[in-house]
Amino acid sequence: MEPVALGAEWVIAERVIREPSGRDPGNGAGARLSRVRCGRPLIYPVPVGDLPAHLRRRAAATGTRYAGMLLAFDLEEPPGRSRITMARFSVAMSDSRVVAVDVHADGDALGLFWEDRRQVAPSSDFASRTVEAARDRRGWLDRLMRRRGAPRVFASGLLAPHFGWTYHAGRGERLASRSYGMHALLEIPPDLAEVSGTLDVQIRTDAGFDGVLGDAVPFAERTGAPPMNGRRTVRLCMAADVVGYSARRTDQTRRVQRELVDVLRGARETAGIAESEVEPQPQGDGQFTVLPLGIDEAVVIPRLVGGLARGLRTVPSERIRVRVALHRGLVEPGANGWVGVAPIAVHRILDSRPLHDAIRDHPAADFVLGVPDVLYRDVIAHSAEPPGAGDFSPAVVDLPDKDFLEHCWVHVGAPR
Repeated sequence: MEPVALGAEWVIAERVIREPSGRDPGNGAGARLSRVRCGRPLIYPVPVGDLPAHLRRRAAATGTRYAGMLLAFDLEEPPGRSRITMARFSVAMSDSRVVAVDVHADGDALGLFWEDRRQVAPSSDFASRTVEAARDRRGWLDRLMRRRGAPRVFASGLLAPHFGWTYHAGRGERLASRSYGMHALLEIPPDLAEVSGTLDVQIRTDAGFDGVLGDAVPFAERTGAPPMNGRRTVRLCMAADVVGYSARRTDQTRRVQRELVDVLRGARETAGIAESEVEPQPQGDGQFTVLPLGIDEAVVIPRLVGGLARGLRTVPSERIRVRVALHRGLVEPGANGWVGVAPIAVHRILDSRPLHDAIRDHPAADFVLGVPDVLYRDVIAHSAEPPGAGDFSPAVVDLPDKDFLEHCWVHVGAPR
């Protein structure tokens, strides 16, 4: 069965493929041979721990980062009786330091398998991360599934900034597929927060005509903030926890975990933070995230709260309620997570009596939010967007046994 067509929200260009103009001197463009829809490349970070040993050593020595790149194209049949016998999809990176260290022609090479040819099953941490990154790209991973009668595909450009995939039909046959997907593992310099380049497509028909795009399709995608490499930097931290999680049955907790991930991802996207810029740490009934460098907190925090409220209101099944906390401070990556005062403090606020009391005393609210006094004075007190200063109440988190004392502010989400 042919994979689903590209959704309009993920198409960055739709282009006509023509014969090169030199084949048709009578006008400015050659004859039309086909049309292609190019999906917006999905770029997502791959943690060092998910990499093969030789790449882990390289990352440790040079600070190099790695990212997966998932591509999708829809190719139309030529008009008339002509058929496509060869198609090449290629990528040219703008920065020659960005190279493909692996070029996957199908899901098997990536570590993806399909149970009963329906459900994708990752066989490694890297493959699992790919599945998670592609959740919103409906049908993209299915394009990587091996199918009976699939054309031969040759990948090229290993360790180069220009790489691609060429599909060949057998002798006397044509390319039956209209939907194509491919994957590469990119090596990225530590100082590069965005990767850019162009996508190109070439075809050949059974009549011997070659077809090309008039102009390659440009793309630019953020890769996330450069890693600190041990340096401490000031970052905004966010922690969330589901209310009443332990009272639920196993099947309910499974659903709640999935919905919590979706709600928090949606809130970050509302705030303009792409998933490629963060690495949320799952905690079963909660999640902890260090937000990217360089964000405008006056813009991000109100939109984050607004996105959280909308996401919780639209949870498709049984209602979930959450406690949320924000904190800002010096952090640095450690061997088993983030190190610094802020990651600890944000969880102290999250688990504090004032937040527990607030969510208990306001059963109509989907969430409560706690922030330290420094964020309230620096951001909330001057915010032009809700929630404003008047939407918060003062509180004190005093934990003598933890040697922790923080003046905080609590916001209760609007009732349903």
